[in-house]
Amino acid sequence: MTQYRLVTALRFSSRALTLKRQEVVTLPTLWSTSAQWELLPPVLLALVLSVAIGLEREAGMKAAGLRTHSLVGVGSAVFMLVSKYGFADLLGLDHVSLDPSRIAAQIVSGIGFIGGGLIFVRRDAVRGLTTAATIWVTAAVGTACGAGLPVLAAGTTIAHFVVTRGFPPLQRFVARHRRQPPVLQLSYLDGHGVLRAALAACTGRGWSVQHVDVDHESLSEEGQRIAVVTLRLDGRGDLYDLAAELAELPGVRSTSTGAGEPLDE
Repeated sequence: MTQYRLVTALRFSSRALTLKRQEVVTLPTLWSTSAQWELLPPVLLALVLSVAIGLEREAGMKAAGLRTHSLVGVGSAVFMLVSKYGFADLLGLDHVSLDPSRIAAQIVSGIGFIGGGLIFVRRDAVRGLTTAATIWVTAAVGTACGAGLPVLAAGTTIAHFVVTRGFPPLQRFVARHRRQPPVLQLSYLDGHGVLRAALAACTGRGWSVQHVDVDHESLSEEGQRIAVVTLRLDGRGDLYDLAAELAELPGVRSTSTGAGEPLDE
């Protein structure tokens, strides 16, 4: 028992000496002002690049602008620097192992919460996806700066501007030259199962109804409810034959194609 206590005491004494020796060696370096000044250029680079990205978003009056992107970029760079250099005084301790990539992984997870708050749905349309992706890219730029990869960070920033500024004209060009989806407008007496029969007729002729927009409802002179809907279709059948068939359905008052010309009154 006495021998066990002696061995335990020697182990604690040896560990205490090791800790004291490490404190003497590493703490002055850790708290050195000159050493910390050397860590500021990556943070400043992250600030400059994230400000550039934020200005582009601010000019577009997006939900997240200059301040949000700047803080995300700087914060990511600081987290990465802390991951690389903030635990230098613990590296020599027994049973201590550090993985600098863990903090970088947590940056990605944390940015997911910010990006999720920027995405919302309005009138069946998803908004904020590009801004959320830009926040994610800004975090990547800041992380690259903190990791000591300035060329990668600058190249990613340039790629951001190529995508956000160069792709919209390309999208408009593609939209002008692609085939517009067929549109069919239907006016009918509501409450008689007309819409259900119209959808079945579309399916029977090989058309797929992608979306149904209710344009408006009104009352006829007889006091009956009249609904007007727009059917957005997908298929390669004859749209005029389909419109003519729908015009023959009981309760249908009129049909028109995307050109807006009535086929039957």
